[in-house]
Amino acid sequence: MATTGFPPDISPNAPRTEYPTSNPLEEETDAGALSPQTEVEPTPGINGPVRWYDADRTQSYAKIQPFQEKNDTSVEFVFKPITLTILFFAMSILAYIGMSTDVLEEGRSKQRLGIYAIISGFLLFAMIQFRDGPFIRPHPAFWRVVLAVNLLYELAMVFLLFQDLNTARQYMVLLDSNLGKPLPEKSYAEDCSLSIGTLWNALDIFCIAHTLGWFGKALILRDYWFCWILSIAFEFAEYSLQHQLANFAECWWDHWILDVLLCNWFGLFVGMKTCEYLQVKHFSWRKIRPFSFAHTRRFSFRHKQSVSIEDEELTPKPAEQTPAPPASSSKTKRPGAIRRNTKKVLKQFSPHDFTSFEWGGTTSFTAYFTVVLLLSVFLAAELNPFYLKFLLWMEPSHPFVIARLVGVFLCGLPAVRELYQYMNDSRRAVRMGQHTWLLLATIITELLVIVKWSKGMFPEPMPKNIKIFLSTIATLLIVYPTVKFGVPASRRYLLRGQRKTLKVQ
Repeated sequence: MATTGFPPDISPNAPRTEYPTSNPLEEETDAGALSPQTEVEPTPGINGPVRWYDADRTQSYAKIQPFQEKNDTSVEFVFKPITLTILFFAMSILAYIGMSTDVLEEGRSKQRLGIYAIISGFLLFAMIQFRDGPFIRPHPAFWRVVLAVNLLYELAMVFLLFQDLNTARQYMVLLDSNLGKPLPEKSYAEDCSLSIGTLWNALDIFCIAHTLGWFGKALILRDYWFCWILSIAFEFAEYSLQHQLANFAECWWDHWILDVLLCNWFGLFVGMKTCEYLQVKHFSWRKIRPFSFAHTRRFSFRHKQSVSIEDEELTPKPAEQTPAPPASSSKTKRPGAIRRNTKKVLKQFSPHDFTSFEWGGTTSFTAYFTVVLLLSVFLAAELNPFYLKFLLWMEPSHPFVIARLVGVFLCGLPAVRELYQYMNDSRRAVRMGQHTWLLLATIITELLVIVKWSKGMFPEPMPKNIKIFLSTIATLLIVYPTVKFGVPASRRYLLRGQRKTLKVQ
């Protein structure tokens, strides 16, 4: 066979090459006639032949798509890979700072600068090389950095898990010299008389924090009844733990009127209205021109339909007859064009699509277990900062406490989204998402640290009525799925056994 100098055609429509099933040299000899005929193995690789048992490259299963959504390339230069450029600038900055540290003051400690350089290098690598998550707005690199920050915090908690409490407090002094001093715990149940004065005195910065917190929880959970159960459960948790932390001691009207009915309700209401607005307003950006699709609900149970934007763009549209502009208008800018284009660019920071969550906690045992687990994790995430700031002697308004709350909010957005898709769309999400896995590990590690450091810190025993209450809740959580799912499943199993016995007889 003559060689033409061109590589073989490996396209899906290329003709299949037939290969002989036996060696012709063996057929000419007597030994070859008696020996079994063997197939000549072709050279493996992409340039090899396509045989009948090979994968059909024209089929959809041969074209593996990644888990994340396709990038929205409305601003194309933002999504263009520039890894080598970033590497060049990063190494230039590193060389400039690292090689010029001798100009610093004599005797100045450089350990902190080295730690900052390590963290910056890790975040830069994560921003470029980490796997994408479920969100693509404002940019996938932003959510990679969020994942990297969560990983750094988890590693820090793992390190603190192997330290004692006094050593951990000394490390906190290295980060902030104002720390390391014992702080008194403030109780909010000193004057529980219901009057205008006491209500006015109870209005402080924490009311705004409550409202903003429940606004964020509504954006994460996206379900009214789920948020209301979590809100009431947190108030009961404060009742149950006020013998340990004085911050949890509040008046009854502070629990149920100021917190639940005012602050929590307002934040939850605004958050759910925001969810409804984002749910029906779906913008896909192409060439700085948004296309609005109303009532688009992707990956939901009730509306399993999606709009293909690429198909709409490929569909030819009739040309519109527009009058030719005057010759002088080419040099003038249309009024309001800059404002409209700026508004379109700013909408890049809005969600590309918004999935409404329908948890259905009573539809199956898996859904029930998921809901209970998520409620437990959220309660732990809410209670952990109270214990950590008490043990490490930090004010509630300290930047470390605020950064932890903001970080959990940012990490919770993609984590709950991945958990919901993992539980309801197993065909696309064959494993738990990276944000969900890491955030769950972080909350558990925080709990381990708190349990270890709390030994001997809370000598007051738990009241008897609290023990009875918690035992009742635990019993109900076990009895309900047993009656709801276990008993019917047992009946079906026994009926199938009886039917098989009758058939055998």
